[in-house]
Amino acid sequence: MNLFKHRQFKKEIIIWAVRWYLKYGISYRELEEMLEERGVEIDHSTINRWVIFYAPKLAENLKKYWKPKSNKTWYTDETYIKVKGKWTYLYRAVNKQGETIDFYLSPSRDGESAEHFLRKSLKNLKECDKPKTINTDKNPSYNMAINNLKEKGDMPDTVTHRKVKYLNNRIESDHGKLKRLTKPTLGFKSLDSGRATIAGFELMRMFKKGQVRGVGNVREEIDLVTRSL
Repeated sequence: MNLFKHRQFKKEIIIWAVRWYLKYGISYRELEEMLEERGVEIDHSTINRWVIFYAPKLAENLKKYWKPKSNKTWYTDETYIKVKGKWTYLYRAVNKQGETIDFYLSPSRDGESAEHFLRKSLKNLKECDKPKTINTDKNPSYNMAINNLKEKGDMPDTVTHRKVKYLNNRIESDHGKLKRLTKPTLGFKSLDSGRATIAGFELMRMFKKGQVRGVGNVREEIDLVTRSL
């Protein structure tokens, strides 16, 4: 399927705009101006539509390349993201090396959301790749989520749940780096657009962490992104 059929602009220009937006923490209007300086006139609303359409497809197509090197210890936490003027919750997990394991934007912060996130993170993992330890803060919703997953057989009984807040400094620091990308958005218009855009932000962070297999420099990053759409 040609994802660029009937587009007014060439594939290279679209990928150029989408990748820059997801990687560098700029606003759509700033990117519109940058492109205009290079002789490409595109309205910022068009770039917005491109990002929402292509970012989740890019993240899905590249998922096989960003498997973390180690899954034995997870550091799990939520951060706040504004959607339609209201706070929502971005669940995230990283390993000891700071590599991203998974993420999930939820309208609520409760046991059901925590369970959905952890189930999503565990999905399709081989037994040998599942965590031995999950570290969280003292949010009680994780107790409920982890116990439910164990009872349903979706999480090994051997997983240890540690509730030590200071150990989560690793992921809290990683939240801050992601927030540099989300800040220029001034919030998302819908949960769907937020999820789509954040998938792209998280992917670009994985490139920066050196987490994407087979990519060692910017040129290789651009080539892989181009081949994946």
